[in-house]
Amino acid sequence: MGSLLLVTGASIAAISAPVHVYIFVLESVLWMRPSTWRVFGLRTQADAEMTRPIAYNQGFYNLFLALGIAVGIALLGANPSAGIALVLTSTLSMVLAALVLVTSNRRMLRATAIQRLPPLLSALSVALSFAA
Repeated sequence: MGSLLLVTGASIAAISAPVHVYIFVLESVLWMRPSTWRVFGLRTQADAEMTRPIAYNQGFYNLFLALGIAVGIALLGANPSAGIALVLTSTLSMVLAALVLVTSNRRMLRATAIQRLPPLLSALSVALSFAA
C-alpha cells in the first residue's frame, strides 16, 4: 500500500511540474505579450514593462520547482529518501506559494486552485506512503 501511495504521489507530482513550466514560459518568456499580461490582471503595456523584472524572477522560481519535482522523481529509484525529500519540498512549496498568492489577490482563487491542488494531493499521497 505504501509503494502504491508513493507511485500515486509521484504521478500527481509529474502533473504539477508541467503546470509550473507553463507558468515559467508565461512569466519569463512571453510576459510582454498583451494576451499574457492580461492573464495576470495587467491593463497596460506600461504595467507589463514595470512588472517585467518581477515576473521574470517569479517565472524562474516556478521553473525551479518543476525541476525539483523532475529530479526528485528521477531519484526515487536510486535514492528514495532524497527523491521523496525533493518531491515533498517542491510540492509543498507550490502549495504554500499558491496560498500566499491568493491571500494577496483574491481574484486569483481559481488560478491558485490549479497551482495548489495537484501538488497538495501529491504531497499527501507521498506523506501517507510512510504511514502505510
